[in-house]
Amino acid sequence: NCTDINKVVEPVFKKNGGNIYYINISQDDFKLGGSSFAQILNKIGNDTPTVKNAGYVKSVFNTIQQLILDGQILAGHDVASGGLITTLLELCFADNNLGARIDITSLGEKDTMKVLFAENSGIVFQAKHDFDVEDILKDNEIDFHKIGEVTSDGFLSLKNDLGNDKVNGKGIGINNISHLRDIWYKTSFLLDQKQTANGLAEERFNNYKNQPLQYTFPKHFTGKLPNLSGRAESRPLDNLSTPLEGTRVRPKAAILREKGSNSEREMANAMYLAGFDVKDVHMTDLISGRETLEDIQFLGAVGGFSNSDVLGSAKGWAGAIKYNEKANEVIKNFFEREDTLSVGICNGAQLWMELELVNPEHEVHGKLTYNDSHKHESAFTSVKIQENNSIMLSTLAGCTLGVWISHGEGKYRLPYTEDQYNICAKYAYEGYPHNPNGSDFNTAMLCDKTGRHLVTMPHIERSTFQWNWANYPDGRKDDVSPWLEAFVNAKKWIENQ
Repeated sequence: NCTDINKVVEPVFKKNGGNIYYINISQDDFKLGGSSFAQILNKIGNDTPTVKNAGYVKSVFNTIQQLILDGQILAGHDVASGGLITTLLELCFADNNLGARIDITSLGEKDTMKVLFAENSGIVFQAKHDFDVEDILKDNEIDFHKIGEVTSDGFLSLKNDLGNDKVNGKGIGINNISHLRDIWYKTSFLLDQKQTANGLAEERFNNYKNQPLQYTFPKHFTGKLPNLSGRAESRPLDNLSTPLEGTRVRPKAAILREKGSNSEREMANAMYLAGFDVKDVHMTDLISGRETLEDIQFLGAVGGFSNSDVLGSAKGWAGAIKYNEKANEVIKNFFEREDTLSVGICNGAQLWMELELVNPEHEVHGKLTYNDSHKHESAFTSVKIQENNSIMLSTLAGCTLGVWISHGEGKYRLPYTEDQYNICAKYAYEGYPHNPNGSDFNTAMLCDKTGRHLVTMPHIERSTFQWNWANYPDGRKDDVSPWLEAFVNAKKWIENQ
């Protein structure tokens, strides 16, 4: 049970935090039976560590949970497969120039290999303030060990003054994090080679540590929700289209979806938080004539696979519009009106491109086609927003923001030269995997020449809150991410018409 989604401890050490602690939850001696270490030596072993006291497990768990809620733990990881050494390394792997200086002398074990590779149930965490954490652990009678500190030199040093083995003795063992991370990653690379086309598995292996997420937020960004008169803080998404008493009239937006679509809730919420009254429109509404979009000024084609995750699904969705007279007329009329905006996200972007709505002036139209990897890509990446004429994105020009991608056909194939397109955003790095699809001109987001109609492969609607992001700048406590500004810009433009 997660009581607060904002209270998340990630398995990566923080360079400007407190010290590193270890708790042996099992309360057992360090034993190698059944461990990964034993298995790589083709052995099983006779003695395995076991949990001595279930009540102690409960006490440790509850105490650590309270410390997390109180903001006293900066990073943490369980001790499991691979033992303590693997846990410590994994806490260093997720950043560059990150390391730790570890002293395991206080654990009282002469056999350094046992301490490092035994898989006793336990945890490693980094405190925010050492004394506060230690006092609480003592009050709850939890046995803990301060085993080291975080460094920024990219090395893990290990010391055991009790050690009498050949590996470590009483000296210090130095381990290069970058080198060990490549070893750790190699099994994933070998599997990736069997799954990924065009040699991109090797490109991913070469680039994964050379494409760090680095952001530039808008200078005017406050992180606060838009100040909307009469906005209901806890209004349920099930009731988005029902007007509230006493509120000013919201401009009308609509979500367009097809059978099997998803992500409509995320986009509806982003629109609603920006100040729109949001209507749910299914393709059957257009085909039957129940919906004409005549009162709609902002239309969003949803980002989750239509037709139940079938690759090429947007072609079927486009066909439902192209070859149905009523649906075709409704979309044609909406795009011909000059008081309308639209956004197509991921599957919706494929739809708008398939319907040739983004660059209607071109004789040969751009398309979205299969990723160069020939497989579905799902990852957290970042995009650089260029100077652009998009109504939704122009105020974010110059920013680099994190965002989710999830698509099998996200490659923009653009037949003309780059100056013939209004490219709003590009992936922050051209190489794979940061650019997950191999798009022409490294394109991530594109709009029509009027700036009113935007197509984006990255899921900005799935990236509207701080807790949505897989990585967010340290120290920020934002209600919303900068991506919500795109939807706010749409609302402001409509109100100014």
